[in-house]
Amino acid sequence: MSFLEKYKNPFGSTTASMKLSSPVFLILLVGSILFATLIIVRSEIMGIALVLGLVFVSILLYKLFTNPRLGIILLIIQGFAVIGLSRYIPAPLGLSLDGVMMLLYLALFFKAFSQKVEWTKAKSQLTILTTMWMGYIVLQIANPEARSIAAWFYAMRGYALYPFLTVPLAFILFSKPKDIKTFFIVWGIMSVIGTLKGIMQKTMGVDPFEQAWLDAGSYKTHILFGKLRVFSFYSDAGQFGASQGHAGVVFGILALFRTKASLQLRAFYLFVCFMGLFGMLISGTRGAISVPGMGGIIYLVLSKNIKMLTLGAIMGLGVYIFFAHTTLMQSNPEVRRMRTAFDPNDASLQVRLANQRKLKSYLASRPLGGGVGATGNWGQRFTPHTFLANTATDSWYVAIWADTGVVGLWLHLFSLFFMLITGGYNAMFRLTNQDHRIMITAVTCGFAGIMMASYGNGVLGQMPTGILMYLTMVFMFASKRWEEEEQNEKSAELVNI
Repeated sequence: MSFLEKYKNPFGSTTASMKLSSPVFLILLVGSILFATLIIVRSEIMGIALVLGLVFVSILLYKLFTNPRLGIILLIIQGFAVIGLSRYIPAPLGLSLDGVMMLLYLALFFKAFSQKVEWTKAKSQLTILTTMWMGYIVLQIANPEARSIAAWFYAMRGYALYPFLTVPLAFILFSKPKDIKTFFIVWGIMSVIGTLKGIMQKTMGVDPFEQAWLDAGSYKTHILFGKLRVFSFYSDAGQFGASQGHAGVVFGILALFRTKASLQLRAFYLFVCFMGLFGMLISGTRGAISVPGMGGIIYLVLSKNIKMLTLGAIMGLGVYIFFAHTTLMQSNPEVRRMRTAFDPNDASLQVRLANQRKLKSYLASRPLGGGVGATGNWGQRFTPHTFLANTATDSWYVAIWADTGVVGLWLHLFSLFFMLITGGYNAMFRLTNQDHRIMITAVTCGFAGIMMASYGNGVLGQMPTGILMYLTMVFMFASKRWEEEEQNEKSAELVNI
């Protein structure tokens, strides 16, 4: 600090109260009040709602531009909320995710004029992988098999745009140890709320808006044998079950092994784990059981503990025998449905395999696939008379294969396994801080579980799993910097002593 700054005359500076009394501010304030009054008088209740909305948006914009880090937390909350809200508000709320991401980039751009933005933090192998994938998806516009640019626009967001935008933002704004701890808190709260909403649906039934959603066609997959497959405020029961299983495995590991956390925090983790597994159970989603199953297997490998690995193998074998070779608790509808996931002759599985055989024949001469957005809901909406639009993919990987071809599938799988191996390697060999190691182990196990579940359902690119996975990727790659930064800080302290 210079001499002039240190002994600056306080009476020569402009205080906050002086700024508020400035003519410009007063004119803006009076103008805003008059404008709001006019809207309310003209539109009454709708006017009040509009004014409150404008106030909320103004405050939100101010917060995002003054503290962009809050934008990442907002994205997590949006990931959980936008699909459910769209059942009550007929608007494309999913585009609000795109809007917040672009606002965060804009905020960083303007922030760079007044202080340094550490853009170099985004320099990572992960950023390269997501950029490569985004590049491939952009090139799909020229795919000769593609039939709709509108379908490409909507589908590519979940496929590639969101990770492409989120990863650099998170590296810059949300990639430190304190950030992953905040991530767990926000995720845990939203996950518990999701299960509570699911319990309400199971015990009290769906509300009129959810009933309208079921009546529009979703009853075909969500009312089975007279029983509701609980979907909470998620896109569907499959996403709800997988997401809650994801929370179950991650927070279970944190509760049991993150010994440096406070007792209250570990109790919170344990509660989230229990609520997550319970939500997974009531969802009636068979494939969701693979999330804690695969997550547990990966944890046993990463723990490097032979005794625990042996015990885990015995427990895993016991679970398999319970579901595949016994009829215990068969009267319970949730257990009965989960048990069908272990039946190789299950009718649903046979239909999926038959569809994959048809796709294999169709795609044999189409190595680039049928075009992004050719399958699923977007295919039904934009190209309803094509073969791919009328062939169910069910799996995330099968959808990638059908839309982007065998070239796209292999590129995508390479990226995912590279991320998984990086997270596992950092947890096993690079992190010496026990607290850091357990947190990265937990998210890596959850990552592996979602990868496994994505074979049965298209969960990986849907919200909220999508935003959780993108942030998980960043933590897995950023963790190797944590201890380097801590060591540099300690060295600097020693120099200053």
